[in-house]
Amino acid sequence: MESAISPFLHQALDRLGVSDEMRHLMITPYREVKFGLPLVCHEGGLKLYTGFRVQHNHSRGPFKGGLRFHPDVDLAHFRDLASVMTWKCALVDIPFGGAKGGINCNPHELNSSELEVLTKRFVDRLDEMLGPDRDIPAPDMGTSPREMAWIMEAHSKDHGYEPGIVTGKPIQLGGSPGRLAATGRGVALVTCWACENLGIEVQGARIAIQGFGNVGSHAAKFLHDFGAKVVAISNRQSGFYQGHGLDIPGIIKSRNESDDDLTLQQIDFSAEEISNEELLALDVDILIPAAVEATIHQDNVDQLRTRLIVEAANLPVTAEADATLQERGIPVIPDLLANAGGVTVSYLEWVQNRQRYSWKESEVNNKLESTLHNAWKQLTESAESTGSSRREAAYTIGTRRVKEAIELRGF
Repeated sequence: MESAISPFLHQALDRLGVSDEMRHLMITPYREVKFGLPLVCHEGGLKLYTGFRVQHNHSRGPFKGGLRFHPDVDLAHFRDLASVMTWKCALVDIPFGGAKGGINCNPHELNSSELEVLTKRFVDRLDEMLGPDRDIPAPDMGTSPREMAWIMEAHSKDHGYEPGIVTGKPIQLGGSPGRLAATGRGVALVTCWACENLGIEVQGARIAIQGFGNVGSHAAKFLHDFGAKVVAISNRQSGFYQGHGLDIPGIIKSRNESDDDLTLQQIDFSAEEISNEELLALDVDILIPAAVEATIHQDNVDQLRTRLIVEAANLPVTAEADATLQERGIPVIPDLLANAGGVTVSYLEWVQNRQRYSWKESEVNNKLESTLHNAWKQLTESAESTGSSRREAAYTIGTRRVKEAIELRGF
């Protein structure tokens, strides 16, 4: 089965005219690790989980990528996501390579003590592979600053105090102000720049967001603050629609206080409950898939009625659906840029850790915006000058920079 990223990547490498040998080198991960993680559960009995880490490319800097705790992950899954990180870091021009990993567990079924043991055991298995100049994990789906703090503690036992081993940490342990909201903030900023470029007025724009986790909820908050109308949101179970716009600040406040999934009562009794598929088909100005991979595919792409898609999730649009969207004239702002706010502020956190000096949140946010805007300008100029899609431009820029780094360093 072909990977989700392969068509986009091969097309970019075709445009660059790389040799077969260079193509193989750029596609093939540097290292893949798979290992067992035994855990004695609180109710008794032994369960065996599987840990993964894929280090894709480090020609431009240390491996960098999140840790995903989810029951459906496997090696092929992380191989795709690690590759995405390589091109994403190159596109926004930060000195990291790509990696990804995690554990095939459902964190909602484990208590805090079990998760801590599992996380620290994961670090023990990798040990010498990790380090601030080697491989730097970060939060992803199913993980948070809490797990990053555990990673820092586990690594410090043998390697001493080094906060730069991991990013997305609690601020008290060397985390950066603005990191938690960074991916969602970046999504909102890129959405505004795309609207300006396409002649869509953000003020009053109708937006649907599939996925209301950390990224989706922060994107919703910032876009609401910019004057947009977030008319629909969804979580794993269901979605909610309100034509005149949902009370995003109230919803976030209620969700944070209850620490639970969204319910109709938390939203608004007048809101309409809809499915995730119905959300994707809403007549809106902007659709933001912020959940998992391949939510927009060949079987549902013809039902979309949006003017713009902004990929807050990684690989939410399949290659077949992307081609259909191009034919229909629906622009897509690719994940390589749209959700790069998280890794950008992870880089800024890493820099602060290495300097042992912290910046104010306003400075972090300014550096985030400047970095993403530079990448946006380069991507837009490339797309317009070559007549290519924004995704094609993003992959071309990213792969070219990695190719140049490989050639400069030698083999």
